[in-house]
Amino acid sequence: MNEIQELEAILLRRVADSSEPREVLKSPEIKALYARIPALDPSERKEFGQQINALKQLLEQAVRDKESADEDAVSEPLDVTAPFGINGTLPALLPTDGGSVHPLRQEIAALIEIFGRMGFVAEESREIDDQYHMFETLNFPAGHPARDDYDTFMTIQKDGDGESLIAPAHTSTMQNRILRKYRDRLETGEPIAAIVPDRVFRNEDLDARHEHTFYQVEGVYVAKGVHAGMLIATLQKFLEEYYGKKLEVRVNPFYFPFTEPSFEFALSCPFCEGKDASCKVCSGEGWIELLGCGMIHPNVLRAADIDPNEYTGFAFGCGIDRLVMMKYGIEDVRHFESAKLDFLKQF
Repeated sequence: MNEIQELEAILLRRVADSSEPREVLKSPEIKALYARIPALDPSERKEFGQQINALKQLLEQAVRDKESADEDAVSEPLDVTAPFGINGTLPALLPTDGGSVHPLRQEIAALIEIFGRMGFVAEESREIDDQYHMFETLNFPAGHPARDDYDTFMTIQKDGDGESLIAPAHTSTMQNRILRKYRDRLETGEPIAAIVPDRVFRNEDLDARHEHTFYQVEGVYVAKGVHAGMLIATLQKFLEEYYGKKLEVRVNPFYFPFTEPSFEFALSCPFCEGKDASCKVCSGEGWIELLGCGMIHPNVLRAADIDPNEYTGFAFGCGIDRLVMMKYGIEDVRHFESAKLDFLKQF
């Protein structure tokens, strides 16, 4: 067996084992063979070149055969959710439609794009976190009664301080990390501007409006001279872009440990505009309480080593599931986690 035959056996195995068999045609070994032709004796060049061409043709056919076999393998995907038939045997499986982007992921991409145009970067949250970021960095001291409002999921595993780890009940657990990550921008005159759209968990009684697992978007903005008017304008602009229409907004005083002053933010009903007493979205009131927000508490800034006497900022947290339900008139939040194709195919 000469060297080309040996290389043929190696490359054919690569084609058979590769998920990208066409890449084998670009193998450096083949290029090296072609590069040797000019250095050969003229009497040997023709035969050597013919051997290389024959090898390449053989590989091209092997690649076509592999790609065809791969297509046949996925043309009728196995439905792993199909129920078992009689005596534990699987029923005949029919080809299924191609997948699509989940409506929540689709809308998260949309809100990231809107906030991106407003200068906000997007960060990911964590699905397991510690109590320090869940509470202490957000001005919830140990033993603070406001902790009782968060009926959270705890793990048995302990962190380094001997406390149970936690499934975050809000994306605010990322606020301290964001402030620390981007605080150097403040020295150059740039603001800290970030959102965190991600999954959160709460011990809820499930119904049409409550789920134990849902999505929330956290927003953080810090710079010199930031005031509440900037917060309201930012949220109003985002919501008008998201719903594609002009909206009226209002704020009412509220209490959150991590903001001062704190507000509940409401928008005019984007569906009935307060003109339909039977509207199911706003219950005929014309206003929808949508999210919590406020000016970042000085203690939260101090926890990130940012001087509250020099910098101020705002923060907000909004349930993404509710935004999407309002946008598309979805009546039950449990549809998002149901995996029902008749619901998902609508998107």
